[in-house]
Order: sequence, then C-alpha cells, then structure tokens
Amino acid sequence: MLFRSALLFLGTLFGATPLVYGLGSSCSAPLGSGTAAAGDPYWLETITHQGTSAFNANPSSYQVFRNVKDFGAKGDGVTDDTAAINSAMSSGSRCGGGSCESSTLTPAIVYFPSGTYVVSSAINTYYYTQMIGDAKNPPTLLASAGFSGFAVIDADPYIPNGYGAQWFTNQDNFYRSVRNLVIDLRQIPSATSAIGLHWQVSQATSLINVVVEMSTASGTNHQGIFMENGSGGFMGDIVFNGGKYGIQVGNQQFTVRNLTVNNANTAVYGIWNWGWTFQGVTINNCQVGFDLSTGGTTQASQTVGSEAIVDAVVSNTPIFVRSSVASNGQLAGSLVLNNIHLTNVPTAVGVVGGTTVLAGGTTTIASWGQGNIYTGTSGSKTFAQGNIVSASKPSSLLDASGKIFGKTHPQYANYATSQIVSVKSQGAKGDGKTDDTAAIQNVFNKYAGCKIIFFDAGSYYVTNTISIPAGTQIVGEAWSVILAGGSNFNNQDNPTVVIQAGAANSQGVLEISDMIFSTVGPAPGAIVIEWNVHDPSGQQGAAGMWDSHIRLGGATGTGMQNAECPSGSVNANCQAAFLGLHLTTASSAYLEGTWIWTADHDLDASSSPQLSIFTGRGVLSQSSGPVWMIGTSEHSTLYQYNLVDAQNHWMGFTQTETPYYQPVPAPPAPFFTDSAYRDPIFTSAINMAWALYVQSSQNIILFGAGFYSFFQNYGQDCLDTISCQTQIFNIDSASSVTVYSLSTVGTTYQLSVSQNGVVNENNNGDGFQETLTAWSS
Repeated sequence: MLFRSALLFLGTLFGATPLVYGLGSSCSAPLGSGTAAAGDPYWLETITHQGTSAFNANPSSYQVFRNVKDFGAKGDGVTDDTAAINSAMSSGSRCGGGSCESSTLTPAIVYFPSGTYVVSSAINTYYYTQMIGDAKNPPTLLASAGFSGFAVIDADPYIPNGYGAQWFTNQDNFYRSVRNLVIDLRQIPSATSAIGLHWQVSQATSLINVVVEMSTASGTNHQGIFMENGSGGFMGDIVFNGGKYGIQVGNQQFTVRNLTVNNANTAVYGIWNWGWTFQGVTINNCQVGFDLSTGGTTQASQTVGSEAIVDAVVSNTPIFVRSSVASNGQLAGSLVLNNIHLTNVPTAVGVVGGTTVLAGGTTTIASWGQGNIYTGTSGSKTFAQGNIVSASKPSSLLDASGKIFGKTHPQYANYATSQIVSVKSQGAKGDGKTDDTAAIQNVFNKYAGCKIIFFDAGSYYVTNTISIPAGTQIVGEAWSVILAGGSNFNNQDNPTVVIQAGAANSQGVLEISDMIFSTVGPAPGAIVIEWNVHDPSGQQGAAGMWDSHIRLGGATGTGMQNAECPSGSVNANCQAAFLGLHLTTASSAYLEGTWIWTADHDLDASSSPQLSIFTGRGVLSQSSGPVWMIGTSEHSTLYQYNLVDAQNHWMGFTQTETPYYQPVPAPPAPFFTDSAYRDPIFTSAINMAWALYVQSSQNIILFGAGFYSFFQNYGQDCLDTISCQTQIFNIDSASSVTVYSLSTVGTTYQLSVSQNGVVNENNNGDGFQETLTAWSS
C-alpha cells in the first residue's frame, strides 16, 4: 500500500510552492498555500460551472461539466453505477458511438466525487473528454465480479459485429485525459481476462495519478493497460499493483514518466512500437520488468523498434529486460538503459530461452545499449551490446536524487473554492466572437498571484497581446481555448505575440494547465506563445505547461477548415502563425504533454478531410535552460524545433511530422526566412521542413525521438524507397548534443552535421521505421 498511498496523496502537495512575483503584479494578498479544510471536496466540484462550447449548435444548453452523481451515480460501493456514468459521458449528442470520428464541439469533463463506483460493463469514453476524480480523495471504479466488457475505461471501443471496426481512427484519437482515479479489478476472478484501461490513443492525451489494482494470484489474467495501436502521447504518475501485465502496450511512440509496477508477472509487455521513452520507473517483486517482442526488420514484421529507459529502480525481479529474439550484430530492437539501479535482479538483459546478454545482481547500470552507434561526422556504424556514451547531465536538469527532474500536472488539491477566480465571472465571454482581450488582461492584472485563474470552458477571442505576469497559475476546463485573430497578427514582417508568458527577464511561478492556444486565419504574423519567465532559484519546474497545446486550424472558429483550406491549395488566408512557441534566452520551461499541431485534417468535418494550412515555425528555443520538453510538434513549414544558442535541454520522446504538402510549395514558402529568428537556410537540395535543427547549442540530450516524413505533395510512393525527404535532423559542428533512440520514417539521412548527411537510413532498418541507438558529437 505504500506506493499507492504515496501517489494518491501527491494531490495534497500540488500548487503548494511559494510564489515569487514578477514585475507588473498588483497582488496585495499573495495566494500562498491552499486553505481548504480537510473535509472539503475538491474545488473543481464546488465552483460555479459556467463553461460552454462556443461553437456548439446550442452553446447555452450544452453541458461541459458533468458530475456523475447528477446523473444518478451513487458512489456507495454497492449500487451499479454503470448506466449513470455512461449517461454522464454521452449526453448532449457527443462525438462517439462509431458515427463520429472527431469533434471539438462537444467537450466534457466527467467528474467523480470521492466514493466507490461499482461498474458492471465498460465506460465508453467519447471524443474530447477529461475524466477527473476528486484530487484530494481519488474515487474508485470497482469492477463487479460479473463484469462484462473489454475494459473498465475504454478509449476506443470495438463496434459489435463491426469486423474489427472501432469508434475512432486510432492515430487521430486526440484530446483525452484520465486523472485521479483508482480502478479495482480484484472482484473479477483472477483467471478471467480483465483490463483496467483500453488506452488506444494519440496526441494530446494523458493518464495522471491513476492506480489499477489487480489480482496477484498465480495465473492471473488481469492487466492494467491494453494498448494495441495509436500515435501518442504521454502518461505519468501511474501505479499498477498485481496482474499478468502491469501494462501491455503497442503504439507508435510514447513518453511515460513515474511508472510504478508492484507484484505483477510482467511489469511492461511491449507488443510493438517505433520508439518509447520510460523516464522514472519503479518495479518491485515482478517476474519480468520489460518483456519486449523483438526481431522485426521489415515493415511486415513490426515489433518493438526502440525502448529507452532512464532512472529505473528495480528490486526482487529475476529479469529486468527480456527480448524475444537474440541480437548478434543485427537489430532486434534497439535498447538504451541509463541510470538503472538493480537490487536482487539476477538478469539485467536476457533473451527468451535463457540466454543472458547482461548480468544483473545488485548493481547500477550507468549507460548501456544494444544497437547501432555513431559518432561525429562518421557515417560508419558500430554495433554495440554493451556500454555506450553517457550524456553529461547538467545538475539543473536533475532532482536531488540525481534523476531527471519531473513535476506532476498541478491540480491545487488543497486550495479552497474562494482561492479560485473565474474569468467569465470577471467579464470575459468565451463565446468565440466577443473580443475578450481587455477582460482577460484585467483578470491577470488584478489576480495574478492572488488567485488561481480559472478559464471556464469556452473560446476566448483576443485581438492583441495578453501579458501574463510571473506569479500566475492558470487552469482551463476541458481545454479552454484562447483564439487570436485580427489585423495585429497579419504581418509576418512584423510578428506580434499572442501570449506573453512573463515579462522579459522575469522570474517566478507560472503554471498553465488544460489550455489550448489557437488563431483565426489569416494570422501569418502571430507568435502564439513567447515564454520569457524563469523559475526562481531552488524551485525547479516552477514555470511550465501541462496538458496544454497549440492547435492551428482544423477546428470550427479558426476560419481554416476544409471549406477554406482544402489539401493541395495555397491560400494566404490559411497562414495560421509565424511561430508556435518561442523560449527566449533568459527563460526556463517545464513542458509536459505539450502538442504543437498545425492541423493536417479537419477535426470538425465528416470523414476528416486533409487540409493545407501553413505555420512558419514550430518551437524556437534560445533558452539557456533548464528546459524539460516532453511533447510533439508537427507540420510547420520551416522546422518543428530550432535550438539556437540553447543550453541544458532534456527532450523526452520528441515526435514530429513534415508537412504533407511539401515540397509543393518548398520551404520557406509561403513564408520568408527571417535572420532575426535565426531561421535555417533552404536550398534546392533541402526542400522539406526540418524536424530538429540545432545551432550553437550545448548540453542538449535527446532521449528518444521519432522524426517522420510520410508524404510528398500528399503522395506516399516515396515511402517505398524511403525518399520522402533527404535530410530531417541537423546539428551544427559548434553544438554539443547526445542522441539516444532516434527513429525516422521516409528520410534518406537520419542525422546530418552542418547540413551534410551523416547517418544513412539503409543501415538501420527496424520495422517500418529506421532506428539508430546512439549518436554523440
């Protein structure tokens, strides 16, 4: 019970960090720590709920916040609450049931007060849903002994008699979150197959503060997570007790932070992937830590391509990592182990059948790898099955125990309702058409550092820069949207910031969670977020964003949907932004689950047609750090990530996609390169967007990446010859970078130095993707 209790009471600590105020704050009564009484419900339950879906057909009647008890659930541990919970989930003609692929128009929070909710069949989750339990006293979903259904929580249900069809397209199953819940399977007979979460999801998804309790009986068939497909994603602060598998997972890519598995047969069973990063893993009393299906070297035999594990503590487990196929100079799944502490673990790395690759015991593995290793400008591979380069980790990126620092999504569990201020109660409309610029700015000017600022669900139209002072804590509701439009954002020769996060050179807490930042086209001069704030000394991760995203086009209200921006068109009105996110020189940032997406398809149109929407740049970081970055950036014109004079960056699994329309037009069109923003220079040979471009930057650690190029002008014949683009990832000779577990798709050179291709993909086939295990400068 120790690990479960430690996790469930994390909520009492969220947001308790003292605030440091930046210039411009007018706060006369600092917020300080939470003042809720021990017996008070979580503030999210008791605040006045006035969130709306601005572009829903009936915004005044559509209900965003749904307390399951208002729909008849009892939470008494006896009553079957399945029907009531599913009613709370589905009411209001929401997107799901197999008849709707995606929609931004029916968002919902399905809220569970503290209690025990008996369920006898699956809770089928609808598109754009946050399932949130009381963060102070997380409720339990108790599966009944006669439970029937695929999983207690099902994020992508199979359609009965649908010949394998499911409600959603797995690669496009966006905008899902489950947090503060215990799922208990122990009433189900242990021999019966039982699953806590069927979590087949993609980007903008998260599991946070979730515990799954399972049988520990011999021969148990319980499992915490089953994931067979998708394109994720992030999950963190999760615990699995018992079961055949803690998690059984197959997905293109994911980052998992702070995973604990106790008393399972297998902690993690990997079905397939292109690349996964596990950061902070605790495994106790299991038979196998990671059991990986390996051996795929062709697209027809895709298995686990790449597994990168950092900061693991494993005890009393006979085998830490086991692969299904031996690797002797050929890739059978790339593996990176970094800072692994073993106690009574006889085999560190083994193969099914008993072959030991790396002996264990009670020991520490500093940096070990299996796969192809590269150095500098040499394109020659060295196959390693032993010690590999160990990146020098700056102390600013580490916690007190020497692990990569991590910080849980803030939920302010101990704060009272009186400590929350609603922007709608302060005059903002959030209706997608009223100019809310002045109202929002007034809220920040008055309440930054005094209250937690709550953006009720809605779309808040703004026409000028919103300045957020250091000392501000912001919470959205089902991904509240700030939607920027108007003439101030129309000139790419004179770009204008939409959200200024902290004044230049400011220090202090600045926390943003559950928000979306977007634009109304055309907005070729919009810098969506300029991040200036730096965390104060001694307060790591005090400035950051969690489950907050930049979404450009592809949704109702943006003016950039299929009617305006069909695929193959080049419409000036479909220029969505100059730059997504700019981390300036003096800033620091903790970014967890941050997806910066220029829409490649229309979320609110039937059949999700492809689009041609143009964003100049994804993420520009000039920060001296520390920066922790777990997220993705996709479909920007010049680059997805550009690090310039940057230092001390930790990048968890970093996934990108090149715009589908390129090279028609080729970058930088329809934008221009801008030397003030240190843009890369493009040539006839470099005619596609960069995934990651590194200039004069030091102490950069890329721990897992997937850089993908699937199209040339919407055609995919280039995938057959792995020639969709020539180069995709460039590091200049003045930079210090360590790369682990890099997978690419469709690109000839996986890594370049000073725009000269170095690592050719033809040496690194590993299923559908190509994988190199490590590269160092």
